[in-house]
Order: sequence, then structure tokens, then C-alpha cells
Amino acid sequence: MSQYSQEHARSYYAASARASTAYPVLEDDLSADVCVIGGGFTGVNTAIELAQRGLSVILLEARRIGWGASGRNGGQLIRGIGHDVSGFAKYVGEEGVTYLQRAGIDSVELVRQRIAEHQIDCDLRWGFCELANTRAQFAAFQTEQAELGKLGYAHETRLVGPEQIRQQVVNAEGYAGGLIDMGSGHLHPLDLVQGEARLAAALGVRVFEHSPVLEIVHGPTVQVRCAGGTVRAGSLVLGCNAHLDELEQQLSGKVLPAGSYIIATEPLSAARAAQLIPQNLALCDQKVGLDYYRLSADRRLLFGGACHYSGRDPADIAAYMRPKLLKVFPQLADVRIDYQWGGKIGITANRFPQVGRLQQQPNVFYAQGYSGHGLNVTHWCAKLLGEAIHAGHSQGLDVFSRVPHMTFPGGTALRSPLLALGMFWYRLRELLG
Repeated sequence: MSQYSQEHARSYYAASARASTAYPVLEDDLSADVCVIGGGFTGVNTAIELAQRGLSVILLEARRIGWGASGRNGGQLIRGIGHDVSGFAKYVGEEGVTYLQRAGIDSVELVRQRIAEHQIDCDLRWGFCELANTRAQFAAFQTEQAELGKLGYAHETRLVGPEQIRQQVVNAEGYAGGLIDMGSGHLHPLDLVQGEARLAAALGVRVFEHSPVLEIVHGPTVQVRCAGGTVRAGSLVLGCNAHLDELEQQLSGKVLPAGSYIIATEPLSAARAAQLIPQNLALCDQKVGLDYYRLSADRRLLFGGACHYSGRDPADIAAYMRPKLLKVFPQLADVRIDYQWGGKIGITANRFPQVGRLQQQPNVFYAQGYSGHGLNVTHWCAKLLGEAIHAGHSQGLDVFSRVPHMTFPGGTALRSPLLALGMFWYRLRELLG
């Protein structure tokens, strides 16, 4: 089975999912208040937000619910929206920056509440640590911790110096310290998105899988044409992210699909798992081509990273990723790799998500380009879209929309190579610095 087939990637998540609900193919002409395209976190949660506000919703997914990054990501539920948002003050003002900083925190709480309220079983575990690769990065963590205090962050944060990191956080060399955050954590993303889809269906959302959209006809009533039927709706939401392709020309060039890859080891003994990651935290370093890793509920090490901008995936993901794992954990040389998979994430030029409505078609809304922070930010963007479509206005959506986004140059043929060249330059600077 190809990882880009109509079924889920052969990942650890697909193999361990608690339940996988099948939904029908669209085979009729239907109408609704809102049509949502995309069955990942963005689309599913937007459908929930709209249905909870009393609107009728049809959701179209080209493959399976959670087929894309939503069902195969690292599973790290981490506060924040992209990179440092303070640089956007010239667009949104200081109040807008404060709003974005709070949104990065409140978005995690939104996920927490949804899981708790609807009892979605997805291996949620609290605890995350940012790992510094340099002394300068560790010093920046001190500033970050102070800023969280000013924002009234309700969860424990703790700095861990290089002398304690191996005993308290991760048994690996080379880290200059870390910042533990007990308000972030990790979970089983495919179980979460499928649980949320079942919630959406229970709220009355009509969900269709294996129903790729062939054409969008804009107008006061949007027509969304699939092979088996057409959906007519007053509003349209595009939640396709890295898999939008050329479906909407006004958005396609603003997000670049980048490949990210994960391997999962065989289950480790309780003693060995505790020796590797004593507090069972999610972990992520600060390199340009970052490493992120954590333990699963059955004590496998899930190790990811190696973001590729070339548009070409490694022929053997395990062979490509295993040396990276062993560089961090040489003591795992005898451990078997049971799963390997990859997928596309949506990268924006400024590493800030894009959420708003099309200028020329104001009844068409979108959210995309989470740049690696999709698990929490998708839920927040869905909330904003629900507000805007239901009430006609969302103050939060207005703040996000004021941040400008460039279109990647070069068209479809040159976007990936140009960005790959740019990222090589940043990595070279990192190595030389």
C-alpha cells in the first residue's frame, strides 16, 4: 500500500487506531448552509463549530478522514502559533501580538476541552520539553519562560540546565538545556481526528469520504462538483492545507507542501523507556531541520524530522531516519524499526498560518499553512471560521487576516527547489555558527 494511496499510510497510528469509521461516497446532488472540503483537523473541527451553531454542513474528503498530516503527524500538542509572533506587531499592533500569544495557549486548552467533554480516547499525556542545541538557545528559554509568566500561563514551566538534562528529561548527549512545559503534551492524532469526525456526524454533519472535488464554481451559492454529485452551499471552507494542489488558484502558491518523516521502534521495556525519557515528555530540539520524538502509549519511540522541500521522498524512510535516531540515541542500535511513514505538511513563507476569506469570493473561507504547529492551531482556526460564518464577523479572524502572506515564486515547477535551496543556506549557517 502506497503512503499516498486512498487508504491511510501504513503508520503506527493506523495500525493502533481504536476505531476507523467508514463514511459513504457522495453519489447525489445535495445542499447545505456550508460545504467543507478536507477531512483533517481543520475541516472536521470547522464542521463541529458550525454544527454546534446550528448550521447544516456537508464535509467532503478525497480519501479517508485523517488521511493527511492530521492522521500521521508527530502527535505533539504544543502551545504557540508558528514562530515568534512579536515580529508581526507592525501589522496587528501590540494588542494583536498579545492576542496571538494568548491564542497559542488557548488553542491547546480548546483541544484539551474537546477531548475531555466528548471523552475522546487518544492517549493524551501532558508534558513537553523544548531542547536547546546551544547556550544561546537555552538563554532564550529564560526569556520565553518570563514572557509566559506575564501572559498568566496557568501551567508549570521549569528550566533544566545541561547538567540535569540527561537524568531528568532525556538520556542523550549534546543538549545545552531545556524548558519543560506541563501545559503541552502528546497524543494519538489519528484517534483524535477520527473521534472528532464521529462527533461531527453525531451533530448532524454529513461526512463523505473518497469524494475528491473536481471543480468549484463560485457565486452567491457555491457549487462543489465531485464525480458522483454536486454540493450547493451558501459558504465554502477550504481545509486542504498541503493537499490543496491547484484546486483554488488564489491560495495554491501560498503554501508549500514539505515532506516530514517518522519511524517507530518496537515496544521498549518499561525500564528502558524510563531510562530514555524519564518523565515521558514530548521532545523537540531547535535545529533548522529539527528532531522531534516521544514515547507512544505502548512504549515505542516515535522519532521524526528531516523536513524535505525538494518534493521527493526518501526511497527507504527507515534507512534515512535511523542514523538520525542513533545520533541522538546510540544505545538503541539493537532496536528494531517496526513502522516508517511520511507525509506532507503545509509551510508558509513567514511560518505563520493563513486563515481568512477570499477577497473576490467573500463566501469562501480557508485555513492552511500551520508550518508544524497544526495540532492546536487547526482547532483555533476552526473556531474563528465558525464564528465568522455564523455571525458574519470574527475579531480573531480579522487579526490573523492582517498578517500578509507572499506567494512562493517560480510556479509549481520551481517552488520546491527554490525553497530547498533557501533551507540549505539556513542549515549551512547553523553548522558554521
